[in-house]
Formats: sequence, C-alpha cells, structure tokens
Amino acid sequence: MKYKRILLKLSGEALMGEKQYGIDIDRVAQYAKDIKAVHDTGIEIAIVIGGGNIYRGLSAEKSGMDRVQADYMGMLATVINSMALQDALEKVGCKTRLLTAIKMEQICEPFIRRRAVRHLEKSRIVIFGAGTGNPYFTTDTAASLRAIEINADVVLKGTRVDGIYTSDPLKNPDATRYEQLTFKEVYQNNLNVMDMTAFTLCDENKLPIIVFDMNKPGNFMKITNGEQIGTLVIG
Repeated sequence: MKYKRILLKLSGEALMGEKQYGIDIDRVAQYAKDIKAVHDTGIEIAIVIGGGNIYRGLSAEKSGMDRVQADYMGMLATVINSMALQDALEKVGCKTRLLTAIKMEQICEPFIRRRAVRHLEKSRIVIFGAGTGNPYFTTDTAASLRAIEINADVVLKGTRVDGIYTSDPLKNPDATRYEQLTFKEVYQNNLNVMDMTAFTLCDENKLPIIVFDMNKPGNFMKITNGEQIGTLVIG
C-alpha cells in the first residue's frame, strides 16, 4: 500500500457534472463509489470540498458584497456539498463523519483535531466542511492545513483536468502535461496548482500533492495503487 492516510480535495465545480450550477447527484454517486473502493483497501480518507458550484465569495466581492460576508457564505456552500457527499457515501455503506470549522451542532460535529484523527483510526471517512472557518482563506488552504494537522501522507487534488499543464489545456490545445514537478519548479514557472498560501503550506511541511482527473472512474484507485496518474508535486 503506497499511502496509509490521504486527504482528497474536491472542487465544488466538479460536483456540477454537466450542469451549470448546483449538485449533480449522479456525479456525487460516482465519487462515492470510487471513494468506497479505495477505503475498502484499508486506506484512511479525509475529504475537503469547495463550494464554487453553489457560491463563490471572491466573485461576490467583485459584485460589491463585503468580502468577509461573502466568504462566510462560501463556507456554508461547502457544508451543503459536504452533506451531499456524506449522504452518498453512507448510501454505499461507508461510515462517515462531517466536521466543520463553524459550529452547526444539529448537522455535524465541530472540528477537533484529535477527534478527527480518532475517526480516521476507526475507519470512518472524515469530511471537513466550512473551510478553515476564516475569511480570506480558500478551501485549498483548508485542505493543506487539515492534511498537515492529521498527518496525511499526500494531498490528492481531484479536478476536471488530468494534471498540471504548461498552460490552460482548455484554452491552449498545444499545452503539455507534466508528470512530475518540484515545488521550486512550480514557483519558477508560475504554474497554477493551488493558491499560494495552500501551496506554501504543503511545501514547508514536505507534503506531496497529486493533481488528477477525479471524473474518470477508477483514477482514484490507480493513484492509491501507485500508478502514474496526473501530476505529482514533491520537494
């Protein structure tokens, strides 16, 4: 087994499937099946999900809304996505716990590091909602921070693109994909992997990142088996 404990970062946009906004239940169900398959091998899994399919604080700020208020609204959007994934995981038989950085006792547990680790040790999938609980920090930063706190072996960033490219492959058909990069190369080439705060956290704590296409069934399992899928960023 290549990894013992992983943190899976999912973008909110990935949950849209073919929709323009909101949650595609079929896409969430596919994710749940892929996550269950990996979890059944004995790997401990923690998950952070973005909220961009429902609400994006940065976009709201550009429309004139107060940034702090907009960011808190974005955190609530991540909780909605987390609840949807929790439901899908429980439907396929995975014991799941949702822990949030903002207290919402009726629907989830507050984030307490030792409790999160204990859940993982008891083979429960842990979903972290509401980002870091602070405005001005992205869910990428939340993913890096939580991964470090729980001593994860790697951050797996599941997106709609199959790795890191020389430029945006959706805009430039000549863009080429990297199989492996160092943190230094990402800085030097100004590549967009995560926001800089999140990326620096991983760099300083020697936490590798793999960017891969989560929408292709089986990719998640292939990565945990050690296959070369997506792009690996290491120190």
